[in-house]
Amino acid sequence: MGNEFEGFATTPTLTLEPFQEEKQAPAPVPEKEEPALDDSLLSEEEKRAVDAFASQIDLTNSAVILQYGAGTQKKMADFSENALENVKTKDLGEIGDLLSGVVRQLKDFDEEEEKGFLGIFKKPANKISAMKAKYAKAEVNINQICKVLENHQVQLMKDIAILDKMYAVNLTYFKELSMYVLAGKKKLNEIRSTTLPELLNKAQSSGLPEDAQAAKDLDSMCNRFEKKIHDLELTRTISIQTAPQIRLVQGNDTLMVEKIQSTIVNTIPLWKSQMVLALGVEHSAQAAAAQREVTDMTNELLRKNAEKLKMATIETAKESERGIVDIETLKITNESLISTLDEVMHIQQEGRQKRQEAEREMQRLEGELKQKLLQVQG
Repeated sequence: MGNEFEGFATTPTLTLEPFQEEKQAPAPVPEKEEPALDDSLLSEEEKRAVDAFASQIDLTNSAVILQYGAGTQKKMADFSENALENVKTKDLGEIGDLLSGVVRQLKDFDEEEEKGFLGIFKKPANKISAMKAKYAKAEVNINQICKVLENHQVQLMKDIAILDKMYAVNLTYFKELSMYVLAGKKKLNEIRSTTLPELLNKAQSSGLPEDAQAAKDLDSMCNRFEKKIHDLELTRTISIQTAPQIRLVQGNDTLMVEKIQSTIVNTIPLWKSQMVLALGVEHSAQAAAAQREVTDMTNELLRKNAEKLKMATIETAKESERGIVDIETLKITNESLISTLDEVMHIQQEGRQKRQEAEREMQRLEGELKQKLLQVQG
């Protein structure tokens, strides 16, 4: 696809021999007359071409009237057929189905576990392996769909370029038809304002039947030519309607290209990044669980060691009181006991003081924590 409109002209051409090789013979520019059709859409060169062409039209020639503008009408018909074929070969519905397929794949992946990604973390065993397996399966399906979408995107971009050519060709035919209508109306006005009155005056003055027939024939030719111009105006109207139709099709193609592009460069990478984040969250959860087990085990060991130390200290104190009969030992023991009691009292006093300090510190920490929580909530 791409050469369908190579044979269509892109420059307006006027000819009295529409089905032969087109040529444009120069002619002197006649005196300007006000055209019946607005010629503001034409360039100065095209206006001069209309004036020159109008001077070549011979309304006494039936073949000229019959073939006038027929070449452009034939090209318009061929052009319309190609344009219709170009539209018929499209299936934008298939692209829509493919885009929907991407959405279904992502949705199925997210809902495979309870409540999407958050539900993945509720199952205890092999969660990361299961997530990677589901990701790989979904990625394969999505990549296959994206390859087809990319092919459609390339084709649509080619179609958009072809539609630009179609629009340019249609504009050329529109101008050609406008120039034919302008030239025809110029010639028709000229004949009806000059030649036809002259023939009528001649017939009336001479009274010859051949002069009357000549005037009648020219008047009939003018009527036929007027109908021919009307047919060209109808074809011109079709050309006007074709332009927005081409742009509508082109707009649909452009919209689908944008949707495909958004899916490929936005939706798919976003899904992949979310999957990476989900895997990272799962790794962090497992690390936190391991750290929690280590902390619990450490606290348990500390409690057990403290209990053993207490029991050992009590047993040692009991053993130290057994079988002592030496007074010096008793003195020493008594002094040691008093010293111990003093130290215990001192320790208790220090402990009480530290507990009070700790209580004040905990109250301060609690206040700071509450203040920080209020800041977070705000």
